[in-house]
Amino acid sequence: MNNVILTEQVKIESMIYEIRGKQVMLDSDLATLYQVETKRINESVRRNPEKFPERFSFKLTAEESEIFWSQFATKKNNYIETRGGKYKNPRVFTEQGIAMLATILKSNVATQVSIAIIE
Repeated sequence: MNNVILTEQVKIESMIYEIRGKQVMLDSDLATLYQVETKRINESVRRNPEKFPERFSFKLTAEESEIFWSQFATKKNNYIETRGGKYKNPRVFTEQGIAMLATILKSNVATQVSIAIIE
């Protein structure tokens, strides 16, 4: 992946994690990139379940979340803040899930960010 840097100096590469042997991105990170609220991302998935099979997007289990967050303490605090203080296991998206999400969000920002992520 290229070292793409967005206007807020956010490196997309630093938002990609390996979970269950797949490269994925967190719903909250995608929301930041797409300039929408995290709940809008998850709302889109709930409204279009046929477009997000498990191989495109899945929620972390409690155990996976605990292991993940233990490695990124500050990220957890930011994640909770973006959720209004309510902690839920995050949803993650594979490259295919990210591409599908961009088609649902239908904004220029979503399209441009998805292209940058995929490249």
